[in-house]
Amino acid sequence: MANSVMWFRSDLRLMDQPALREAVEAGSDGVVPLYVLDDRLWTSGAGVRTAYLSRLLSEFDERIGGLHVVHGPAEREVPRVAHAVGASSVHVSASFTPYGARRDARVEEALDIPLVRTGSAYAVSPGRVLKGDGEGYRVFTPFYKEWLAHGWREPAPAVHDVPWLRPDGRTRRIPETGPPEGVTLPPVGERAARDHWRRWLEDHVTDYADERDHPGLDTTSRMSVHLKWGSIHPRTLLADLGPLRSDGASAYRRELAFREFYADILHQRPDSAFGYYDRRFEHLQYDEPGDDFDAWRRGETGFPIVDAGMRQLLAEGWMHNRVRMIVASFLVKDLHLEWTHGAAHFLDRLADADLASNQHGWQWVAGCGTDASPFFRVFNPVTQSKKFDPDGVYIRRWVPELAEVPAPAIHEPWTMSDPPRGYPAPLVDHAEERREALRRFEALTR
Repeated sequence: MANSVMWFRSDLRLMDQPALREAVEAGSDGVVPLYVLDDRLWTSGAGVRTAYLSRLLSEFDERIGGLHVVHGPAEREVPRVAHAVGASSVHVSASFTPYGARRDARVEEALDIPLVRTGSAYAVSPGRVLKGDGEGYRVFTPFYKEWLAHGWREPAPAVHDVPWLRPDGRTRRIPETGPPEGVTLPPVGERAARDHWRRWLEDHVTDYADERDHPGLDTTSRMSVHLKWGSIHPRTLLADLGPLRSDGASAYRRELAFREFYADILHQRPDSAFGYYDRRFEHLQYDEPGDDFDAWRRGETGFPIVDAGMRQLLAEGWMHNRVRMIVASFLVKDLHLEWTHGAAHFLDRLADADLASNQHGWQWVAGCGTDASPFFRVFNPVTQSKKFDPDGVYIRRWVPELAEVPAPAIHEPWTMSDPPRGYPAPLVDHAEERREALRRFEALTR
């Protein structure tokens, strides 16, 4: 018998899935579709991510007619399942997160058959784009140029008629986990991802470069959640973008490269997942989180664009990227809180929370990351709001207390002679806190 195990992780799809193709070739008599419920990943995340994963697993389970789900340490469960079916190999998409790489190394050591890594979650896997001296890039623009020059494979052909094999015994029901109260989760699964992508390509990619920073238009692709969980592969998106010559297609390709750049940085510096890329900033003076942090999390800071973003996060498990930068800057440079508090909250509440992109996006804003925005570049929430949501469409959508306030007053309602009732006064004076942030930075660099 030629059996194999396909150990699914964040790659629950059948199309453009080279690891599954390898598993089918190695296991022509049977392929076990395995998923391991890992306590480290299942219970450490927030209800939003766990709930999304629960629905995604259920959708994939139904689609393939039964996912073999087990619970426990992967280094114990994967060899047990492989032995039970007489598998000659275990197949995975390579993991490049610090925890995932360590886990896979433990599994490989525990197996007495090959652990075959084929492909990854990236068009170009971390560690492949290198400078002439063999070192990785630390700045995005030269990375991007080399990433384009390196190129990527065409999407792998779909796998049809897989001879799925389900071992007897010790299968585990997929936990039914609902999202936190009030959260509406995005659609799940490969079909939903592909359908949404086709619609967005047809309707919005041409204007992406012009519209991507305007949250009120709601015309960004929202593909981040599908990329995070592997319902679609970036190669698929890049293949569809390839024939297009619009500025929008080029801008979107660049955003996909940013995702791969941050993954590459995390691969180079695993310590930067939860620590500082630029360690000087460990010594910057920060305040301890208190009531102001709670107000920020609730979307009650008194700055409409900040509050709109935080309330969108609470309602959808997602936030527009421009607004992510605005709320991050407010936390670090207006409230003087360490970026790690905000990054942890985002990991807690985002359905698309990708470790590399989240942590390094926060460090970019905080000035301590690679290719960072200089610390003295402080986002002014009022001017950002006026520039990117001039008519207040986004603010009205998420801050109903301001629904009747006309522009331009909606961006700074505290200036009105009769401010709207029920909406808080500004938590801080932005100009004053900007000066304080710069004072602390100057003290650090003396």
